[in-house]
Amino acid sequence: MNAAHKTISPTFLDRDQSILGFNERVLDWAQREDVPLLERLRYLCIVSSNLDEFFEVRMAPQLAAFNANEQRGPQTAAGYERLSTRLHELVARQYAIYNEQLLPLLDKKGIKLVSHGERDVRQRRWVKEFFEREVRPLLLPVGLDPSHPFPQVANKSLNFIVRLRGKDAFGRENEVAIVKVPRSLPRFVRMPASRGSKQNLFVSISSLIRSHLADLFPGRQVTQFSQFRITRHSDLAVDEEEVKNLRTALRLGLQQRHFGEALRLEVSAGCSEFLSAFLLEQFALPSQALYRVPGPVNLVRMNQLIDQVEAPGLRFARHTPGWPVQLVPGQSFFERLRQGDVLIHQPYESFDAVLAFLREAVEDPDVLAIRQTIYRTGSKAEMIDLLREAVRRGKEVTAVVELKARFDEETNINYAERLESVGAQVVYGVVGLKTHAKMLLVTRREGAALRRYAHVSTGNYNPGTARLYTDLSMLTADRALTEDIEQVFLHLASQSRLPRLKKALIAPFNLHKTMLELVERAGRAAEAGKDARIILKMNALTDEPLARALARASQQGASIDLIVRGACILPAQVPGVTENLRVRSVIGRLLEHSRVFYFRIDGEEQLWLSSADWMNRNMLRRVELAWPVTDPALRQRVLDECLSAYLHDSRDAWLLQPDGEYRRASDLLSAGEQPLSAQAALMARYGHHQPESGTWN
Repeated sequence: MNAAHKTISPTFLDRDQSILGFNERVLDWAQREDVPLLERLRYLCIVSSNLDEFFEVRMAPQLAAFNANEQRGPQTAAGYERLSTRLHELVARQYAIYNEQLLPLLDKKGIKLVSHGERDVRQRRWVKEFFEREVRPLLLPVGLDPSHPFPQVANKSLNFIVRLRGKDAFGRENEVAIVKVPRSLPRFVRMPASRGSKQNLFVSISSLIRSHLADLFPGRQVTQFSQFRITRHSDLAVDEEEVKNLRTALRLGLQQRHFGEALRLEVSAGCSEFLSAFLLEQFALPSQALYRVPGPVNLVRMNQLIDQVEAPGLRFARHTPGWPVQLVPGQSFFERLRQGDVLIHQPYESFDAVLAFLREAVEDPDVLAIRQTIYRTGSKAEMIDLLREAVRRGKEVTAVVELKARFDEETNINYAERLESVGAQVVYGVVGLKTHAKMLLVTRREGAALRRYAHVSTGNYNPGTARLYTDLSMLTADRALTEDIEQVFLHLASQSRLPRLKKALIAPFNLHKTMLELVERAGRAAEAGKDARIILKMNALTDEPLARALARASQQGASIDLIVRGACILPAQVPGVTENLRVRSVIGRLLEHSRVFYFRIDGEEQLWLSSADWMNRNMLRRVELAWPVTDPALRQRVLDECLSAYLHDSRDAWLLQPDGEYRRASDLLSAGEQPLSAQAALMARYGHHQPESGTWN
């Protein structure tokens, strides 16, 4: 390519539209006939959960732009309308799958949601008794008038709005009432089946209450009613420069989160215009924010029904991870790591090995200090318990707890307090930055010297998600890398200047710059007629400088493959712009979560693993870690299992088209050609299978 060739800037795809496109690909699993029925329903729940978070985190600036009639800028009134149109289409598709496909199939399998009209006399009697015994004592209808204003409605809570005829006890005609449904009530209740029947019969709490609304208003006539749910802005904003105690400030913020700005109103499909207009006015929402749904207003709660059904044949076969192939059960981790690095590919290989490494460090009297970052460790606190035990055994324990991990703030605050209560040193990272790096450092006395051992990972220290998310982690005693990790912990705790690191890359300091330099080097090599290959695997690509660099390298002749699960702003194979760049998204049974960055430039190979996606927030507003895989055998293994296998996936992969739409890779198969699944092949290679559910959620 001529060196004077002018670079053509790509037209970026809309990030929010790309996020919705990802959810459309997830929803496809709810329609796949090769997926067990209860798992198809669970994928429907996953999409609903994702959309809840989308509204909670992404929609506030969009709605503000619409209300202000913004015509220019990153958010505009027209952009809100386009986004709302796609959201309405996606929700309509969800409920069509739910009503027209999944419910009939569940019915055939003896799993039935019994509506009021379908209940026989015996069932109605049972429901009535359950309502009077378990539900009615917890309900407190509020009739609206000047002394009874519209009640505070919590984020994503279930409620009923009722229109009444007649007069109240004081002779007044207040015609609207609100009934809030406590979160403590189960959303799906199993009904007893007929004697000898193997049916799984359920009644939803909304149907149960709807059937007895009139009982809540004696002497009045219920003329109209609807269930409704409001979704509110829930992204906590704390000015860390101003607050004196971040933990206290976040606790106060958590109390207010449930009552943030209203962004979406969901009502029953049959909700009257009077009631829907009343609610829209009450929450100051435009008509585009109203979602009429033919079913439960919160499909996420269908998970409760799924969990109550005993039907192994309607679930995925349970995948039991194998013990990491590089480890021998019972062998000391310290002894093994002195021989070389150990790579663990989760969940094909078990996260239990990481817990075992920490446990050995806790129990080893020669271990003097343990340092760990805590971002999302889940509700089961085994690692926290191990760190507390380490303190009791006299070891120096430092935990860098990220209090601002979205929707895990309260859990992490509680963990911080539990660690502090036994004497662990707890710090909250750097003001203004989230600590997203995943690091565990152990310092051990060996003879007259101290030696460091470390674990680094692309994913969280969470035993639950470690069974459902694909991640790569590495155990190492490499002197340069463990020294780098120690320097990062010192920086996070003391705020001292970070020295030049020997192996690791750290955001926000040099990770972004180094990735840009590597992409640009590949482009220059290709332009000079040399070999240039880039393969990147990540969750999202939304950083514009990195996306521009990739487009330029493509124009210079570098061959680029991107495996991006979620949002991607860079269009693929646009003639003259990104024609040498391909993008695929793999949506499988497991949630793709590993970040792998491979560069081959004029015969020189570099392979990096990282906690960071190629997003502006990861590169510039978080503490992130990337580390090189230098062992040739381990590097080849990562290439084979995480890159090559996914580039050949033709069952779970979707290919990004120049127009921004995705096409199934399976559509391109020749007649009779069998589709390949990278995840299925890796599960078969490493694991064991037993009947049980295992969908990421």
